[in-house]
Amino acid sequence: MLQQLLPADIRGLDADATDSRIRAARTALGSKLVILGHHYQRDEIIKWADFRGDSLKLSQIAGNHPEASYIVFCGVHFMAESADILTNSDQAVILPNMTAGCSMADMANIDQVEACWSWLSTVTDTSRIVPITYVNSTAALKAFVGKHGGASCTSSNARNIVSWALERGDKLLFFPDQHLGRNTAADLGLDPAKDMALWDPAKADGGLTADQVRDSRVLLWKGHCSVHARFSVDQIEKARRDYPGIHVIVHPECSLEVVRAADSAGSTEHILKKISDAPAGTSWAVGTEVNLVSRLAHEMPEKTIFCLDPVVCPCSTMYRIHPHYLLWILEGLVEGEVRNQVSVPTEVAAEAKLALERMLAIS
Repeated sequence: MLQQLLPADIRGLDADATDSRIRAARTALGSKLVILGHHYQRDEIIKWADFRGDSLKLSQIAGNHPEASYIVFCGVHFMAESADILTNSDQAVILPNMTAGCSMADMANIDQVEACWSWLSTVTDTSRIVPITYVNSTAALKAFVGKHGGASCTSSNARNIVSWALERGDKLLFFPDQHLGRNTAADLGLDPAKDMALWDPAKADGGLTADQVRDSRVLLWKGHCSVHARFSVDQIEKARRDYPGIHVIVHPECSLEVVRAADSAGSTEHILKKISDAPAGTSWAVGTEVNLVSRLAHEMPEKTIFCLDPVVCPCSTMYRIHPHYLLWILEGLVEGEVRNQVSVPTEVAAEAKLALERMLAIS
């Protein structure tokens, strides 16, 4: 579904006029509306959110509000898909800007994954491979995982899901983020050099030999987050030189070298809690999206909090949710028009829900 060009009268609004009209539309919709805001959204969007959190938390919240006719998800496309899967059929899940995607999710599509699975079946017993997809993936990939006995995972519960998969099968196929898969498996004691292999969808046979596949416990998909790939060991070393005693905390979508050089690693919810619970006067260098880091610094001025990356790098696709798009969506709802509804086909949703439900049961 393509994104419509916003009307000229909305594109020309200044911030105050935009806010005034958003407020009026939101008031008119009342309890029929729930607005969800991902941690990486800009403050101009977050201030309108009824709930904020990571992708899984927000999808669960959506599922826990059956009274709301409209769920406006200020995030990216795969998040809205998950919310649609977990909500009732009479609820509309809406993405303010349909161009808000995820570069990581785009690094693995259903045709590539099915081709990978087909080749793996020629060199090993795929009934003994458990597929795991990070929630940063399309509904089609979640459906593939559900169909083949696997589960979805988040950065918060990846350890539990990977442990479950390793107990259930001989090996697992983890996509689309190689770093979360590698960091999680390494944290469980597996050797990245001996127990893991990297599947490159751009290469014939994933760039692997049959022996490499058979000898590996974990097959990692060559995908990554463009934001978290920017963080480096050099940045950590500089932060430690400039701020003696600083705590370095990073997201597990960072590389293994960065995670090992940091003091701790965890999901956005983990990072938020860790810093929030820390005493005043502590200093934190954070390796995750800058909007979240800047918000933490603003909300906790009694602590020193800054982003490891000196070059400000917001999640560019999250940034496509501009207040003008939110206004356009809300005023459409007031007028009785549902715009940008995200609907997962029934047959895909049923199998994708299996992957999500297994994840929730294991967690």
